[in-house]
Amino acid sequence: MKQTFTDLLDNVISDSSAFNTIWFAGDDVPPPEASYQVNFPRLELVFNGQYENLLESPQHQIENILLRPGDALFIPPNAWNKPSWDKECSVLSLLFGKSQLGFSLVSKHDNEEGFYDVVKYSVPQRTGRAIDHILTALSTLAYEKQKQPADKFLLLALLSYCKDMLTLPTEDTSRRGEDMFKGICIYVQENFHRNINRNTVAARFNISPNHLSRLFRQEGHMRFADYISWVRLERAKFMLKRYNFRLEEVAQRCGYHDPNYFCRVFKRKTGKTPTEYRSR
Repeated sequence: MKQTFTDLLDNVISDSSAFNTIWFAGDDVPPPEASYQVNFPRLELVFNGQYENLLESPQHQIENILLRPGDALFIPPNAWNKPSWDKECSVLSLLFGKSQLGFSLVSKHDNEEGFYDVVKYSVPQRTGRAIDHILTALSTLAYEKQKQPADKFLLLALLSYCKDMLTLPTEDTSRRGEDMFKGICIYVQENFHRNINRNTVAARFNISPNHLSRLFRQEGHMRFADYISWVRLERAKFMLKRYNFRLEEVAQRCGYHDPNYFCRVFKRKTGKTPTEYRSR
């Protein structure tokens, strides 16, 4: 599995002229419902087909963008994108979590439900190195009018560091359980707005629900349900401060289908109602 991602990165790095357009996501426009929006940077590379996305344009409008092979999409922390997954494509996603670097390769056939191939892998993130500055530079560049040629140089440097993380031994080798725990945390942070629970996430990682619960007790010192609640409430806090969404919409976007239940949970966990939190 690791070799799959190593080979993909190696091919891109060895033929950097294959880079076409590098797109950047934004966060000034409120994201459409079911958009992907997390608090860590992400990078998506298109290897095959057509990858359709809603993105914020430089004019702060929502535009439908079609990414083709050789195109890349960089999403800074808290920026958003909304893929449609309607067309045939193969897309490599890199997720730069605080403690884990996640790799995800998904392939989709045209006019078919679901994906015909999904490969995921993760390695411990190496902070305190040049990669932190590269990610910061790319995130800053996203809001600059002039991006070329710095965007391609920075992207190439970022991919080189990602390949190193795959191929070079880490100074502090994490245990298998810790790696899986961190990978699941990244997955929850990506999919908190969906109808996920202990059973669905356990099935996604090919483990039993009881094993998942043990992982979170041992590695995270919390219940899995409490972690999902924490992720959703942190995103709700961000949305309440950042956008003028109605409370019902904030609840829906954070995975709560009952606005009244969302308000009760928010008050119990924060000591304030969503309205009080927004106005303070």
